[in-house]
Formats: sequence, C-alpha cells, structure tokens
Amino acid sequence: MDMLKSVIDVGTNSIKFYVARKRPDGALEALLDKNDIARLGEGLRETGKISPEPLERNARSVAAFVEEARSLGVSSPEIVGTMALRTASNASEFVAKVKELTGLSLRVIEGEEEARLSYLAVLSALPVGKGELVTFDTGGGSTEFVYGREAEMLRKFSVPLGAVRITEEFFKDDPVREESVDAAFAEIRKSLKEGGAGGSPDMLVGMGGTVTSLASVKHKMEVYDPDIVQGSVLTLDDIRGMMKMFSSMTLEERRGVVGLQPKRADVILAGTCIVNVLLEIFGASSFTVSDRGLRHGLAFELFSR
Repeated sequence: MDMLKSVIDVGTNSIKFYVARKRPDGALEALLDKNDIARLGEGLRETGKISPEPLERNARSVAAFVEEARSLGVSSPEIVGTMALRTASNASEFVAKVKELTGLSLRVIEGEEEARLSYLAVLSALPVGKGELVTFDTGGGSTEFVYGREAEMLRKFSVPLGAVRITEEFFKDDPVREESVDAAFAEIRKSLKEGGAGGSPDMLVGMGGTVTSLASVKHKMEVYDPDIVQGSVLTLDDIRGMMKMFSSMTLEERRGVVGLQPKRADVILAGTCIVNVLLEIFGASSFTVSDRGLRHGLAFELFSR
C-alpha cells in the first residue's frame, strides 16, 4: 500500500490537489494541499459545454498535479470531478483529454457522493458534539448540504446555486450596483428555499473556497494558513461587513484585498451573498469554518480501504 495518497478534485471554479500520509494516531497529515483557480465552468451556463480553452487549461493543470504526485511517489492519484463535469454535455471530452495527458481515469462523482465525502471530512477534523449539525459547501456551480447528528448523515442534497452563476447573472457592472445586489439576494433566497435549505441546527459548518477565503480575509492573511482557518468562526456581522466592502469596490480593488486570492476577486461578492442568505435562512448568527473538503474525505476513505 502507498504510504502516501493523493486526490485531485476538479471543480467548476478550481482544481484542488491534496497529498497526505496517515499518522500513527489515524489522523491524516497533509504534505501538500493547494489549488489552481482554473475555471473549468467558464461560459458553461450559456452553452452547456466546456469551452475549448478552459478544457485545455484545466486538463494541463490536472496533468501538472499528477506529475507532482508521481514525483512524491504516488503513482496513480485519485482524480474526481464534480458539478461542471456532471452537467457539461461534452464532459467525456475532458475525461478523454485527462486520460491522454496522464494515462489515468477521471471519475465524475454524483452530488450525493460529494456531500457524503465532505461530511466525512468535517467529522474527521472538527469536534462536532452531539446535537444536529448542518454542513454547507458553496462552490462555483452548486451548494451542497448535509444534515446529520454525530457520525450519522440524516439528509443530503445539492442546490444548483453557486458563485459563478450569480456573478454571471447579476454582477456584470464594475463596481456592482446596489439594485443588482438586491436582485441577487432575492434569487439566492428563492433558489435555496426551493432547494429545501432550512432548519435550526445546533452547529453550522461552512466549507469550500468561498468560506475559507472569507476567513482568510477576516484574519488578514498575507499567506494562507489552513490551521488558522480550520475551526475559526465567522459571524453574520463579519459577513455583512465583507459584503459591504466587496460591493463598494471595483474588481481591481478587490484583487488587492489582503487574504483574497486575486483570481477569486470576481466571484467573492456572489459567494458572500450566498453565505449571508444561508445564515438568515438557518437563523444563525455565526458558523464554523472547515478547511477540510471533499478531497480530505476521499483521502480518509482511500486510507481505510
């Protein structure tokens, strides 16, 4: 058995690359955990297809990560794809391109499976207690929800609402107009309610690039530190403050915000709006941030096979 395991997670907005070893106490220790905001889902909503340029760019990014995994001694990292590859009519072309470049098969996982692995990741890294737990993971193309109690998942579902869609639909102006933010809010509220989000859990945990970026901005991190982000708490006031800040800035100004990856500057306002509405829907004044995601849950599972 490989002493190391590696997962490459191809999302709508970014590709995440994770290499870990298992410690004697059973916990996973990250050797590498990084991402490339390569935008596979660029233009996907208009055409239903992955455009040629993002297809090429993302396949090469995956190949570079595979190369890096192999240099560390992981011969065949696990490559998985989520929302963009579930919906694109030409997803098989991307899978074929990755195969051509790396010799490896990319597995597209269903929303349910994505939610289960994300939940596993939260449990493996946060003291969640005995009450009801809801995790949300808001990405570029969709938002996943898992309702659970301790190790048991009670309900999981995915809502086709993400930061890329809201940005493309409402935030074309720079800086954005106030009425655009109001319209985005109304659409987010409608999508989430129709999708079945709601309840009043004992603990609310947010994960994914949007919330980890918001934590990084709150802590003014010049260099991203997963250990500080993991388990940190963001309040509704924090979120509202950042929303005001992002919506008053031009895209160029947002790129200069300490703690925010410049490539995320265009979608961060939409992501912040989604989180704001979520807190309102759950009647929560704060939530806990998990820096662990699908890739950590999958690695955890690979080690226990």
